[in-house]
Amino acid sequence: MLEIVFAEAHLPRSGALALLVGEGERPSGLFQSVDEATGGAVGRALAAGEFKGSKNQICTILAPGAGLSRVVVVGLGTAPDALAAEAAGGTAITALGRESEAALAAPALTPSLLAAAAQGAVSRSYRFDRYRTREKPEDKPRLARLAVLAEDPAGAEAAFAPMRAVMDGAFLTRDLVSEPANVLTPAVLAERCEALRGLGVEVEVMGPEELARRGFGALLGVAQGSANPPRVVTMRWSGGGGGQPLAFIGKGVTFDTGGISIKPAAGMEDMKWDMAGAGAVVGLMAALAKRRARAEVVGMVGLVENMPSASAQRPGDVVKTLSGQTVEVINTDAEGRLVLADLMWHCQESFNPRLMVDLATLTGAIIIGLGHEHGGLFSNDDELAERLAAAGAAVGEKLWRMPLGDAYDRQLRSDIADMKNVGGRPGGAITAAQFLQRFVKDRPWAHLDIAGMAWASKDAPSVPKGATGYGVRLLDHFVAAHFES
Repeated sequence: MLEIVFAEAHLPRSGALALLVGEGERPSGLFQSVDEATGGAVGRALAAGEFKGSKNQICTILAPGAGLSRVVVVGLGTAPDALAAEAAGGTAITALGRESEAALAAPALTPSLLAAAAQGAVSRSYRFDRYRTREKPEDKPRLARLAVLAEDPAGAEAAFAPMRAVMDGAFLTRDLVSEPANVLTPAVLAERCEALRGLGVEVEVMGPEELARRGFGALLGVAQGSANPPRVVTMRWSGGGGGQPLAFIGKGVTFDTGGISIKPAAGMEDMKWDMAGAGAVVGLMAALAKRRARAEVVGMVGLVENMPSASAQRPGDVVKTLSGQTVEVINTDAEGRLVLADLMWHCQESFNPRLMVDLATLTGAIIIGLGHEHGGLFSNDDELAERLAAAGAAVGEKLWRMPLGDAYDRQLRSDIADMKNVGGRPGGAITAAQFLQRFVKDRPWAHLDIAGMAWASKDAPSVPKGATGYGVRLLDHFVAAHFES
């Protein structure tokens, strides 16, 4: 991970410098010093490039003089907020990636906004290169350390500390989601969860025998076709002095072939990230522990592999869930909801949480409805929904609330069991949420369908192509804003 150090604002004697400036901002302080030291080269380049400082506008001046290898000027737009500062930091680090020594400054930003810019730089610097063995040296980034120059370095560093902890959690999620399924089996993912004990998180792992004894019939039905046995992992962070915990529950299908209702071959490799909901919960628990969150939180993940085999679950099978309700499995590719059904019931029976939020790459239907711009938000509680949506907006992980209702629920009626696991093509993301709601007792609950948000096919200013870590920052902000004692 990119190392960030905060230092007093000064003109660097060597290396590269990124300047973040607002729209219409007049040169002052370090901005003015750089221009003067380079004999006006920076000002002339900005004028020639018609640089106005609009959001993410960029101008690069190579070898401007004064010992600098390059100066990169990035626009913040008008009245920049944390998201604008973060995007500018990400844009800057991309332009500085070939440098081995660099600094970043934003003379007009407050310490907290400068910290947000540093967070954007860290986020954008992420790379998953564990399996690259022949990468050319010139293709590798050289910058390992970024000096962030500030008028109040202590204030900026203090503001950055919790952000760094949260980014550590988001990077853990990105790593998990990026791993190939032949490496990240349910057992191995459970071991990755157990590593959180070193941060002070209590971790309990249940294997297939215990799950069978307890009656996790829906989850075990999904797992029965795989040679890799399932796990259920419970993680608890106790930082709030006791009481009812918040519960976050993640779908962890480490690979999803669709089972007997097998998926088309094209694009099936993407199904290694069908565990992104569980990955987000693991990253969230790491983030809360690293920043010593003053809250009581339970994270629970159901880890299975959905495979076709002689022992696999068949369309038409009926399974008995942990709640005692029965489900006719019409489509074995609608497996995530079966995993979550048992997890949610177990969570309520064991911890009596004050609220539950589940995360899952649950349906392709949510991508048809919302694309890759918003996660789908379903909830039985208006206040919970509003708080989650606001948290998502604050960190740039947007949510859009979707409806629930009896008419959708009736689509799940079965001729032979309490319900079917699918309700047909119309409103597919909604009927999936209606299915989950049948396993919610009398408490606030929200379901986040993140199928369109877990993986990015192109770079964004502060998030590189690939696993996004979506959900970690959203839920951390949600906890911090409303539940820290």
